[in-house]
Amino acid sequence: MSEQSVQDIRGTTRWLGLLVCLGVCFSAASMGALFPPGDWFAGLNKPSWNPPGWVFGPVWSALYTMMGVAAWLVWQRGGVVAQRQALMWFVIQLALNAAWTPLFFGLHLPAIAFGEMLLLWAAIAATLLAFFRVNRLAAWLLVPYLAWVSFAAVLNFIIWRLNP
Repeated sequence: MSEQSVQDIRGTTRWLGLLVCLGVCFSAASMGALFPPGDWFAGLNKPSWNPPGWVFGPVWSALYTMMGVAAWLVWQRGGVVAQRQALMWFVIQLALNAAWTPLFFGLHLPAIAFGEMLLLWAAIAATLLAFFRVNRLAAWLLVPYLAWVSFAAVLNFIIWRLNP
């Protein structure tokens, strides 16, 4: 096999890796389609600073894209085996991310969803720190995600307390 063929395969693998990372992240977003806010959420008391519904789609799309790129940057530093711990934290936080939507919108359990979001926040922070040790840009790409989840946790808490 020629050197050019090897480089072509590596380049293809690299870009396929990005697509996989983005696909995995956006699979968590699919929970929003399975468990939309619906009439239950529309009927809840919310604080005046609750963002309009149209904000969430673009914000989450940007966040999932940044998360996918961050995971890809870490993966490129030796693959899954070399970055097992950092990528394990990434998978944990992504699973927690996906679990929040059915808890809140599907089962209508804002108190449980808030507790789960606190675990999510801790897992994102652990992921960010693990990514920082591998690739600083990857860690910085998670900062807006942590900030948004911080805001969402406060919003979840307030909605829970306004709707006993």
